[in-house]
Amino acid sequence: MKRAISAEAAPAAIGPYSQAIHAGELLFISGQLGIDPATKAIVDGGIEPQAKRALANIAAICEAAGASMSAVVKTTVLLQSMDDFAKLNAIYATFFGEIPPARATYQVGRLPLGALVEIEAIAYLGR
Repeated sequence: MKRAISAEAAPAAIGPYSQAIHAGELLFISGQLGIDPATKAIVDGGIEPQAKRALANIAAICEAAGASMSAVVKTTVLLQSMDDFAKLNAIYATFFGEIPPARATYQVGRLPLGALVEIEAIAYLGR
């Protein structure tokens, strides 16, 4: 059985998909851009504020599912440029504790809305 998770503190999906799907003991969080849910626009200032906002959106979705960022077990990060890898890592590390999730990071040709970063996540909700 699956159910959609929606968080008001994260931006609504910009296409025909859910913010997240809770299936069994797993939460599959769709790729999050650095979109401010209040303005519905990509935040200004480059990779750092965009990464911070994307991760804050993931945190809001986790919270809506009754979890926290510590439940995240895997992320996939898409970067417009690998030149931003170190800056991304500095922000990313502030969102995860002693045991950060497994991760894959890729450079891609283009992201929706001209974003510099997109992050998707899988969280384990088992008790």
